[in-house]
Amino acid sequence: MPRLFTGLEIPSDLAIDLAMMRGGLSGARWIDVENYHLTLRFIGDIDDATACEIHSSLEQIRRAPFTVTLEELSTFGGAKPRAIVAKAKPATALVELQAQHERLIRRIGVPPEPRKFTPHVTLARLRAASAGAVAEYLSARGYFFSRRFEARRFVLFSSRASTGGGPYVVEAAYPLC
Repeated sequence: MPRLFTGLEIPSDLAIDLAMMRGGLSGARWIDVENYHLTLRFIGDIDDATACEIHSSLEQIRRAPFTVTLEELSTFGGAKPRAIVAKAKPATALVELQAQHERLIRRIGVPPEPRKFTPHVTLARLRAASAGAVAEYLSARGYFFSRRFEARRFVLFSSRASTGGGPYVVEAAYPLC
């Protein structure tokens, strides 16, 4: 059974730029640069027939390319941080594309995504990193400036079942035109 999700790829020049944020935080497991992405819809472990239905549905999406803006470094997890992320501006085109993925995938019978969509690129997963150390890390990188890229396609990724996922494989790509 494949484990699938849809997302936007991060261009290599931007990925290298984001990789410069790595280091300086004990307890962080930094994501490999080639695995940076912005998840649109986590699907999970599904059978091959459902995967084919999802692919057919995604092929029907017709949307124009749009700009994605990464605005800030942040964390997920509140008082017990679990990830360092680069948050993306929830621009209308991005939110609408994600909502369309959600609708199409739910129609196929995949349960709804329980988490609110917060567009981001995960840079590190945290284990045993104190909230104070994470705050210091973010403070030291207060120079983070907005970065942009043009989303010209979205993809259907697969991953193997492992802690933190990856490596991610592009199973299909769908142009935005």
